[in-house]
Amino acid sequence: MAVKPVVMAVSGSGAEVARRVADALEVPMFGREGRVTGADEVFANALDFAREMFAAGRPVIGVCASGILIRAVAPLLADKRAEPAVISISDDGAVVVPLLGGHRGANRLARQIADGLGATAAVTTGGDVALGVSLDEPPAGWRLGTPGLAQDAMARLLSGARAEVTGDAAGDATWLADLPAAGGGDAEIVTIHATTRPAEGATLTFHPQRYSLGVGCSRDCPPEELAALVSDMLAEADVAPGALVAVHSIDVKADEPAVIDLAQALDLPLRLFSAAELEAEADRLESPSEVVFAEVGCHGVSEGAALAGTGAEGKLVSPKRKTANATCALAMVPGVIEVPRGRRRGRLSIVGIGPGQASWRTPEVSRLVSESEELVGYGLYIDLLGPLATGKTRSDFPLGGEEDRCRYALECASEGRDVALVCSGDAGIYAMGALVFELLDRGSGEGGVSADARRVEVVCSPGVSALQGAAARAGAPLGHDFCAISLSDLLTPRADIVRRLNAAAEGDFVIAFYNPVSRSRRTLLAEARDILLRHRPADTPVMLASNLGRPEELVRYRRLDELQVDEVDMLTVVLVGSSNSRLAQLGEGPRMFTPRGYARRIDGDLREVGNRHLKGAPLQTYNDISSNKKGVRA
Repeated sequence: MAVKPVVMAVSGSGAEVARRVADALEVPMFGREGRVTGADEVFANALDFAREMFAAGRPVIGVCASGILIRAVAPLLADKRAEPAVISISDDGAVVVPLLGGHRGANRLARQIADGLGATAAVTTGGDVALGVSLDEPPAGWRLGTPGLAQDAMARLLSGARAEVTGDAAGDATWLADLPAAGGGDAEIVTIHATTRPAEGATLTFHPQRYSLGVGCSRDCPPEELAALVSDMLAEADVAPGALVAVHSIDVKADEPAVIDLAQALDLPLRLFSAAELEAEADRLESPSEVVFAEVGCHGVSEGAALAGTGAEGKLVSPKRKTANATCALAMVPGVIEVPRGRRRGRLSIVGIGPGQASWRTPEVSRLVSESEELVGYGLYIDLLGPLATGKTRSDFPLGGEEDRCRYALECASEGRDVALVCSGDAGIYAMGALVFELLDRGSGEGGVSADARRVEVVCSPGVSALQGAAARAGAPLGHDFCAISLSDLLTPRADIVRRLNAAAEGDFVIAFYNPVSRSRRTLLAEARDILLRHRPADTPVMLASNLGRPEELVRYRRLDELQVDEVDMLTVVLVGSSNSRLAQLGEGPRMFTPRGYARRIDGDLREVGNRHLKGAPLQTYNDISSNKKGVRA
């Protein structure tokens, strides 16, 4: 799914232009709170909003001064090949300036906006301005076969060289027609090869994507077997991998490692067809098989998938080839295939958004949310995403509907969609991550999910957990061994919780208590306190942290023997120190930490130095000990 841009207006004077741009692009309009009226959504701070969207991989279109966008994204700039477009538009709509991502769609998007506004697109990248084309950004249906040669070729053309387009696909490369053509005179010639054949030597080469690759294989086929089969077929057909539009197969192979690895190795999308869709190609197959039909419901997987990938105009050019475990075939169309046919493999991203604030959310989580088509989760957690959730399909589930929530997300992804399952904190810590994998592990008769759902791609992305957030606010209470225990007996038998409490108390772990109380559960926290008091001092520090990372955040400390259940609710994380934990009394207030034993080690080192001195060895200073342990131990 292409990530949609965000359109933002910083002041009321730019609101009308922002609305026109947003409507033309069919995306929501965002406006500065208190300054812009008529916006679909509002933001509080322009720099924070633009930075968050950029970090999430969203193209940013700002009707504002260019400097605002530059200051917003400057700290995040790292790799121009991966950064999204950033475009500024003057408040009157007269000038559209692509600031970043010129060769990743910004120039094209700027021209599209300018055409709609009747404005000037202030494109500054040399190739676009002087040549009318960017050689490292070919149009849909074409692929750059020699990426390392594009920049040098553009530089030479800008310096006065002339272009000569050759190859079997030169007549179809009309997008190169405006380049300065070779003719008489002494000008240097830059040869550009447009061909479906593999690139040769140091020649800038573009491939028209005319071919559809169809593959099939047995379960757990060795990836190298399928890769070698395809490589041999392409070599025999004299077809470059860049002339392929996608790897196509039957949907039951969506999770087949050999097929997935092949698509990744070729840097191609994987597209899938149902058995019924492949059977619709039966009359065009050269090698129909009743055995294959009996097994998967169509008379040919590789040939059928290759033909389905090209559509009605396609023809087989390399019929089915096979090995013991794999098959492949190749089909071609006369022109180019701009958009791959078939269904994508669905993806479920299990994301932890931390406590909710954007600054505690990882860029990877923001990117996965941004790329998703649908958000699934408890409604409050989706609300905490703020602008990232705007314009996306969302499916809210109540507390208590966890299994329904995860099942829905998996089945939705099985339709070829990109779904994000939104959790607070870290999704793998007392959240939905484990339940997703439990559903995938169950059999069909044990309340599991459909076979299609079991084949989706599942991505897990870390988030800031409640215990990490609480520990950071406290200081460093997790500086030594620690554990986490949920005091909810809704899913875990009470006897098991008590057994774990006793073990953690005896082991002298720092403990983070999750789900400490609820309206109906009020006794286990007090019981945990009493168990711990049998193993550690009464003045052991306890931290109570509520609403971490939110405006209503509240942090306070108690002695273990003074911990009261009524001070705690479901939004509170309880951190109980070990017998070694303590509070450091600092100017800004107490900070909780648990030492690891460095003081004991330093005391030992000092004693060792003293012993060496008594034996006549040179005396070392404490700084020597700290910076050169080898000198002490030698």
